[in-house]
Amino acid sequence: MIDLSAYRGRRVAVLGLGRSGLSAACALRAGGAELLAWDDKPAGREAAAAAGLPLADLASADWASIAMLVLSPGIPHSHPQPHPVALRARAAGCEILCDVELLWRARRQARFVGITGTNGKSTTTALTAHILATAGRAAAAGGNIGRAALSLEPLDGDGTYVLELSSYQLELLPETVFDIAALLNVSPDHLDRHGGLHPYVAAKRRIFAGQEGDQVAVIGIDDPHSAHVRAALAAAGRQRVLPVSATRPAPGGVSAAGGRLIDDLEGGAEEVLDLTGIATLPGAHNWQNAAAAYAVARAAGLAPEEIAAGLRLYPGLPHRQELVATVGGVRYVNDSKATNADSAARALASYDGNVYWIAGGLPKEGGIAPLAPLFPRVRHAFLIGSAAADFARTLDGRAAWTQCGDLGTALARAHEMAQAERRPGAVVLLSPACASFDQWPNFEARGDAFRSMAQTLAANAERAA
Repeated sequence: MIDLSAYRGRRVAVLGLGRSGLSAACALRAGGAELLAWDDKPAGREAAAAAGLPLADLASADWASIAMLVLSPGIPHSHPQPHPVALRARAAGCEILCDVELLWRARRQARFVGITGTNGKSTTTALTAHILATAGRAAAAGGNIGRAALSLEPLDGDGTYVLELSSYQLELLPETVFDIAALLNVSPDHLDRHGGLHPYVAAKRRIFAGQEGDQVAVIGIDDPHSAHVRAALAAAGRQRVLPVSATRPAPGGVSAAGGRLIDDLEGGAEEVLDLTGIATLPGAHNWQNAAAAYAVARAAGLAPEEIAAGLRLYPGLPHRQELVATVGGVRYVNDSKATNADSAARALASYDGNVYWIAGGLPKEGGIAPLAPLFPRVRHAFLIGSAAADFARTLDGRAAWTQCGDLGTALARAHEMAQAERRPGAVVLLSPACASFDQWPNFEARGDAFRSMAQTLAANAERAA
């Protein structure tokens, strides 16, 4: 837990007692702050009570006496409708921030790496921390992935916090300046929350706020929005800007076209590693993740050979093109984290064809129409959840499909067909292009269920052999 004794005796409110809010409330109480904690949902209040935290309904609090509001990033404070407590806090001139800001203020002596993007930020965060640790550096990963910021280890000047940051969190960092910050890519997502695409891009760009001098901005240039941000920062010349691409050369940066990791940070375009041989980093999107992690690690002072060693040993992340079983030469891949079409496109593009695709759930705006160029890779689609009918209409005449209703039925039918056909390179791929909330509490639960069922199929096949 991070020491927050700087807030001893100060009245601090915490709204939202999920993973990050509960951790923040516990750290503030341990630091001696006068805590006012609240969650609109009974489950959050029950968790706080179980932790011995004092509860106070913030709707009736005296905001003139409260120093700051630590807000769960999932709670709106601007669009589409600000939470009433956020409005009251703002009207009283109360500072509104999130737990990552408190971590930065408390451990300024450490190096801070921030990583964001519509897709790939979890893999890049985990991969960067893994590379640093493999090279013997003290590193802790968290934020929007894994552990909450204030539950991380207290690192000193030789340590590095590697933090995955959502657009919601970036809006709640009034002072944080990252020593190294990375923007991987931008595609439309969470537009209702931000009020449109331009505010969403602006939220992502906040990761570079305050950088100057030797501080480093790593930016993907494979989509127009990120490329525009890179051009603007390079023109301003306030910090060092390193471009990253998975599709073309990146002069002055790092590229990974065709899986060849090229370091051009000092000129010379030296090939460092062939990424195609790393099973835990399949596809061009993961090559961009690897290039970004490489650029961050180089900026942190690691040598190319140290980074290459870390890349080779990367174990992968659950729910992100996670190979969970192989039966009769057919791979079973859990990509439950693919909650939008752009993420699913990255998975489909990673396989040459003969994909038995499990898709559906709670649909995002635009559905799967943007994936049409990849439909020839789909041998058969097995559709689940509330999006099934819409997805069937989009696929009709372009790829074979079956409406299955739920994940268990879809996997059983995909398994039966894939094992009967045994096509070269066949993959049973859960890459839903949807949120999970129509049938599952989160994408992790959905992916865990897929993994368990696929491994049961593999165990049954082994016993029958």
